[in-house]
Amino acid sequence: MSTPTSPSSIPNPTPSDGVSESPVLMGSKTRPGLNWLEPVALLLPSGIWLALLLVLPTLVIFELSLVPGIRPGDVVNPSGLDNYALVFQPVYLQVIARSLFFAFGTTIVCLLLGFPVAYWIGQMAPPKWRNLLLLGFVLPLWTSSLLRSYAWITILRPTGVLNTVLTTLGLPALELLNQSSAVFIGMGYSFLPYMVLILYASVEKLDRRLLEASADLGANPIETFWKVTVPQTMPGIAAGSLLVFISTLGDFVDPELLGGASSMTVSRLIYNQFLGATQNWGFGSSLSMVLIFAVSIAIALLIKYGNPTSQK
Repeated sequence: MSTPTSPSSIPNPTPSDGVSESPVLMGSKTRPGLNWLEPVALLLPSGIWLALLLVLPTLVIFELSLVPGIRPGDVVNPSGLDNYALVFQPVYLQVIARSLFFAFGTTIVCLLLGFPVAYWIGQMAPPKWRNLLLLGFVLPLWTSSLLRSYAWITILRPTGVLNTVLTTLGLPALELLNQSSAVFIGMGYSFLPYMVLILYASVEKLDRRLLEASADLGANPIETFWKVTVPQTMPGIAAGSLLVFISTLGDFVDPELLGGASSMTVSRLIYNQFLGATQNWGFGSSLSMVLIFAVSIAIALLIKYGNPTSQK
């Protein structure tokens, strides 16, 4: 009569760690020497796209910027930095300064107008209405920037809608069109939605417990704003300001249509060098490279100082 075998006497083929590795699973592991293939395969399509549409055109522009006085059909023979020396002549420095003035001014205007809107939508508006409010605020972006500029021409011209309303109310008419004020109005209207969207993403994540704690400790609303709200939303403020600054620095439509001849900017000057009467591609390329260099510095500063956690 045979005795039953106890479970403890049955040999267990499972390894001591309790996990069996089948030949299929062992064969599916990536070889150590081929670990780099996965990231390369994922980044290759976007890398090719970036190289063809950004890196190569930038290199071509840089090569043209080293050829003094080159015109369409001339042989490209880089020979020096004469075009860059021409950029720093006083007349062109005034154009660059005017472009920076428009960019900084529009960024400040968008920040001052956009922060209250983003704060109200993100903290005070009912949650069920927030998406609808954001959609209504960005509706102007669904139309062409050219169409928006012509709409402002209709509003701001001497016989336009604004002056018609003012004269009807017995107020003096305003000369806004073909002035710097018209450029600020057009740029601010065009880029304010971008600022609001980025600020809303930061304001929505505000920790309300810190706001309540600040009030409980006796801080007034102004102190709470500067010491609690602004530090928490600083990444959004930096990102939104940089986006608006870069966009307005290279804007062509609003200064061209609303500013008139007295509002020459870098983008309009570059256009004149390539498609205008001057046809100086070398100088236009050097202006483009200066613009790219300035934008790159702004992005580098944002990456280094825009995120408070990266400085710890």
